[in-house]
Amino acid sequence: MAVRVSVLPARRCLFDEPVQIRVAGLQPRQAVTLRASLLDESGELFQAHALYRAESSGELDLSRSPALGGSFLGVEPMGLLWALQSKTPYKRLAKRNVLTPFCVDLEVYEGHGDMSRLLGKCTHERWFLGEGVKRISVREGRLRATLFLPPGPGPFPGLIDLYGSGGGLIEYRASLLASRGFVTLALAYMSFEDIPAVPEILELSYFEEAVNFLRKQQQVKDTGIGVLGLSKGGELALSLATFLPGIKAAVSISGSSFNSFVPLKGDGFTIPVHPYDLERMKISDESGLVDFSDVLHDHTDPATWDCRIPVERSLAKFLFLCGLDDMNWKSDLYCQDAVQRLRQHGREVEFYSYSGAGHLLEPPYLPLCKVSIHRVLGMLVHWGGQWREHAKAQEDAWRRIQAFFWQHLMDSDIPKSKL
Repeated sequence: MAVRVSVLPARRCLFDEPVQIRVAGLQPRQAVTLRASLLDESGELFQAHALYRAESSGELDLSRSPALGGSFLGVEPMGLLWALQSKTPYKRLAKRNVLTPFCVDLEVYEGHGDMSRLLGKCTHERWFLGEGVKRISVREGRLRATLFLPPGPGPFPGLIDLYGSGGGLIEYRASLLASRGFVTLALAYMSFEDIPAVPEILELSYFEEAVNFLRKQQQVKDTGIGVLGLSKGGELALSLATFLPGIKAAVSISGSSFNSFVPLKGDGFTIPVHPYDLERMKISDESGLVDFSDVLHDHTDPATWDCRIPVERSLAKFLFLCGLDDMNWKSDLYCQDAVQRLRQHGREVEFYSYSGAGHLLEPPYLPLCKVSIHRVLGMLVHWGGQWREHAKAQEDAWRRIQAFFWQHLMDSDIPKSKL
């Protein structure tokens, strides 16, 4: 019998969906190597491999068969995806065009050696845009954004999605959230089109335009908007929830409890930049790797408190997520600061920190990026994280983010159709 590689329940799915990878037609107890290969949009090759031994039936099922070596060990049904690494160092796997899938070639080779004899293969498509989800480019007023609309009349919960200080207009998380039933606006605020790489000031009124734009959409439920942010975007999510009406729930991933690096101007006030000293930046002699974690002055010093985001004034609900192996930012410490202030004022807050997870907590099955070049700074930044632990954290965080927004924006659990 010919060797067959299959992906269940289907060869085509959304990127955040787990799948079952099976191989049939092997010899009983046959030693084989499985390899996953993915070519990103810039032509960069990402690969992972694992060594297996077939069951006595001649079958292999990654949901129960342990990897004996390679990119990971043990039973890891999605290991061939979350362990993908680029051939060129310091590359981050990120989707630029969400209208096309990532295609993953899954190959089975004989033995645990040189992968010279191919036994079977299949191609697995992983999409970032669900069936019927609309992608609409938004250039209204100052807004530089992309709107994603789930199929159907709604009403749906509305979200604003913010990435970090690397800038650009990042769409893949927003498109996945829309595929899960959220009207989502991916919003650029740094280093995109006519927006400077490092603005002299960030204006709350720009983000208020985004909130108003989203609330005007007919499919958006009129009980309030959610905001989700990573890194600098997480910090901005707190500011939006604190200062702008209509924000009902906010998620901060690896963010700060104070304003960093660019002043934030509101209506009649400006939050200054938290003091920092780049002399305290640590640079590895060998690789040029940069560690920013000690550049900020002590956030517990009352002299810095005019830089705090006064989250305790907000009536929104908050969810904080961070990795305990974040090598870029003391995100656990800064999350704890905000959580403590909220709880002291009797506010509802959820906080989850993940052992072994790094700074860049992304949608599940995107592989860990430990080190990459910061798009704005042009420096090699150490993000941290351990492969398996980071992958598990991303799965858990993604479930929590969706459940949190369904609960506080729709007063319901996640619909089973969105799981």
